[in-house]
Amino acid sequence: MSSTAKNERRVITGVDPSGPVPVEYRFSHAKNGSRHLVVVFANLNAPDEYGMGGGILENVRSNILWIRDSFDGANSYYLCKGMDFGIEQSVAGLIARVMNALSLTPDQCTMFGSSKGGSAALHFGLKFGYRNIIASAPQFRIGTFVVSAMANAARAMMGEVTEDKVRFLDSVLPEVVRGSANRAANIYLVSSPQDRQYPIHIEPFLGLFQGYENFNFIFNDSPLISGHDKVTTRNIPSLVSLLNLVSHGITPRIGAVRNGLEEPKRDTSAIDAYLSATSQVRGDDFPAPVVLMPAADERLPARAIRFAGSAPGAVRVSIWENGKFQASPPVGPDGSWIWERETPWAKGRHVVRLFGVDADNFHSGRTEVVFTATDEPAGAAQPPVLSVTSPVPGQQVQGPAVRFTGLAPGAVRVDFQERGAGLGTCEVTADGAWTWDPAFAWNEGDHVVEAVAVDAAGNASAWASVPFALMNAYIVPTQGGYTATRY
Repeated sequence: MSSTAKNERRVITGVDPSGPVPVEYRFSHAKNGSRHLVVVFANLNAPDEYGMGGGILENVRSNILWIRDSFDGANSYYLCKGMDFGIEQSVAGLIARVMNALSLTPDQCTMFGSSKGGSAALHFGLKFGYRNIIASAPQFRIGTFVVSAMANAARAMMGEVTEDKVRFLDSVLPEVVRGSANRAANIYLVSSPQDRQYPIHIEPFLGLFQGYENFNFIFNDSPLISGHDKVTTRNIPSLVSLLNLVSHGITPRIGAVRNGLEEPKRDTSAIDAYLSATSQVRGDDFPAPVVLMPAADERLPARAIRFAGSAPGAVRVSIWENGKFQASPPVGPDGSWIWERETPWAKGRHVVRLFGVDADNFHSGRTEVVFTATDEPAGAAQPPVLSVTSPVPGQQVQGPAVRFTGLAPGAVRVDFQERGAGLGTCEVTADGAWTWDPAFAWNEGDHVVEAVAVDAAGNASAWASVPFALMNAYIVPTQGGYTATRY
């Protein structure tokens, strides 16, 4: 779980793996017990593929569920991958599970988005029966738009791009509007004549909303709107005000309305249990990364600061400082990672936090490293730092082969010994990783191997002990030598 700045809403991150496709989300509890849920779909170029972030919805009192439009690294309009609509099914399931965990009904939910997020708000709101929909500058001809403006999304959504698939995706949203039984939905569709997409993606489809009881078309003819993106950005204050009205039960139309209904002391155990079960952070069974460099409270020249460590189970490490993303170096098969920033660090004390990310985008626990960047020139070379990633201490190794791996940034070789007797050596690659595969058979039983890293100048690291036990192997004499054989 992660929190925003002190004056902002607390935001919880998670991954719901219940459907065919894991769906990443962010969630923020309602203020003052508001009994409403706003679901936010991401617009084009939304940071980190979450829409309406950066505190835009800070004053909205409802529960807020942001859904990420990133599936295998590509946008999908929350619909499909290779024309398989498992993404749509998974997103619909996430919304329903959050709504149920809050003990809300579809009448107490608002689908909200702009551009491709507006298309998704209309699609999910009308297809799955949600009461309120606010959609700014959506695209109705989704297939045509992704082919012309979102090549990666087109390939991801269709696989092989064909005219038939484009026509099918163009028909998805119009068919939902045409065939939806949700005629009582409160729909607010925002557009502008200054949006070049309006004549293609909105105007031809307005007639489909005939028969909807409360369809509202907000046509902003402001000369300050200069293009598609400005339709939403110029209208954000109005959209948020409208969102607050709708989420309070006030849907602009003739007639009486009922609003309020807050329950500040309502039991939140159901939604808390759901958020805990789907939390993106898997701290208990996904250990935090180990940082070998820099050492805690180390003073280093601002231009010569290298990070290195291990993160077993991760495919990458995510590095942050003061809430700002720094880098995401990959993790090798042996669990090792290394990173060095291209630009110098600012002089002074730094607190850097990092976590591992696995193949399913779950997060490990957090690690913190504190160091001080100085304007001092790099002096005499520091001794290398050695870590052993396998075998782990106390591991029971199935013989006869034993492979040793680890990190030794700045070293050129690693030497090994047992009980003072030399066993062998291996080279260290440029990225600091090393692997040693001894060419001899090991006796069954307990072993304590010691390793030391040495750099080009002869500086040596501290010795590292590697205790392990070799299991299920014994030595069989053969002509010309010995062979290890498993039981």
